[in-house]
Amino acid sequence: MSLSSERDLSTTEKRYLVLAAVMLGGIMGPIDASIVNVILPTIAGFFGAPLAVAQWVPLIYLLTISSLLLFYGRLGDILGYKRVYLAGLLCFTVTSGLCGLAPTIHWLIAFRAIQGIGAGMMMAVPFAILTAVFQPHERGHALGINAISISAGLALGPTLGGLLTSLWSWRLVFLINIPIGLAALLWSIKVIPDLKGKPGRMDLAGAASAFIGLFSFLYFINRVQETGFSLVSGLALAAAAVAGLIFYYVEKKTPQPMVNLALFKIRTFTLGTLSSLLNFASQYILVFLTPFFLQRVAHYPPNKTGLLMTCFPLTVMAVAPFSGNLSDRLGTRGLAAAGAAICSAALVTMAFLPVNASALDVGWRLAFFGLGTGMFQSPNNSAVMGTSPRPYLGIASGILGTARNTGMAVGISSAGLILYALTPPSIIAGEYLTGPEALSFLGGLKYAYLFGALLTLLAAIFSALQTKMVSGPPGEKARR
Repeated sequence: MSLSSERDLSTTEKRYLVLAAVMLGGIMGPIDASIVNVILPTIAGFFGAPLAVAQWVPLIYLLTISSLLLFYGRLGDILGYKRVYLAGLLCFTVTSGLCGLAPTIHWLIAFRAIQGIGAGMMMAVPFAILTAVFQPHERGHALGINAISISAGLALGPTLGGLLTSLWSWRLVFLINIPIGLAALLWSIKVIPDLKGKPGRMDLAGAASAFIGLFSFLYFINRVQETGFSLVSGLALAAAAVAGLIFYYVEKKTPQPMVNLALFKIRTFTLGTLSSLLNFASQYILVFLTPFFLQRVAHYPPNKTGLLMTCFPLTVMAVAPFSGNLSDRLGTRGLAAAGAAICSAALVTMAFLPVNASALDVGWRLAFFGLGTGMFQSPNNSAVMGTSPRPYLGIASGILGTARNTGMAVGISSAGLILYALTPPSIIAGEYLTGPEALSFLGGLKYAYLFGALLTLLAAIFSALQTKMVSGPPGEKARR
């Protein structure tokens, strides 16, 4: 960051204007990740497309984002985080308009892929921007407030999708991004300073192998979830393994690697990144399976299901800022470990839901998990970013984003695998389950929830093993 940028950010008010700009752009990515699933049947019906084709509308978006986060993180270090973020906002806004005007399902899929390119830029560098802008004693609080935009996006997506579609058309879901994106772009141009990490050249071989490896692995996870192990999923896994080995070899040999593997020698960075992956995997086991329980066993209508599921992200929104602020004063390790442990306990309570569970029975459990997530995320993110050397904030932010998205995919896939392994397909296909069928379905859910509890318990252990970090009063360096 230049000296002029340092002076521009000399007041707390200016730093929080940067945070607000990042949050305004950052809320659109999570909304678009969750909103399309609700309107997918409407889109498929509008174009007369089979589900096998229509499912690529959300899938290509998520695959593109997740596969490019590392690349964009390093690009931010080289070109500047502001440039990458603004380019992402512009790309996302323009392609949102193209998605809203798509003439066929195949054009929509193509535009969603390009939209994912822009969303990846937006998601790769916010942690780097905020870590560079805020002082160590403010970092946890800032990251906690930023978590509100992510949770709000995930919470608003399903409800907003249904509302906008009912007002006019599914096209409005994409077109609404244009005014929001333009406002975020103009604001970000004005308030975000020019921030750079370590200059150099882009490692194209590393970038290509990372993209192929991540795309193939995430595609493998998706295929396994949808169809089980097959020739296609096996080839995808093999491609991911080969690309991963090539990536490791390239990064070890090149003088300017895309990912500085020395980052993983930092214990807190490695354990924090792994904890994030495990916690998000457990989170998406909960998010993926619970609506099936609510609709097929508890027989709730979709609108009541959507409303009840917001208990989780709304609690995260309420807790994350306080948790981040507390971690600035007390340290990150204890809060992150306690939060992940609460998530584990909450999933154990979900595993023993009665078949006749009331809305209150489900709601307090979801809020309990939200409490743990809110306690975990901000301190953990602060620990990972706080131990990252300043020249590599972009790639550290990209690694954290990749861990988050990979965790989501792993959670959904493992939930589906466990459920299908323990529950007859005929029962899973049923839309209104009662008696023994409901109990059988609930039995499959039980072990999937318990598996999620185990994953986030490991996250709690890894968090406890991190080096203690306390930011201390202004002017002090973090103690690692």
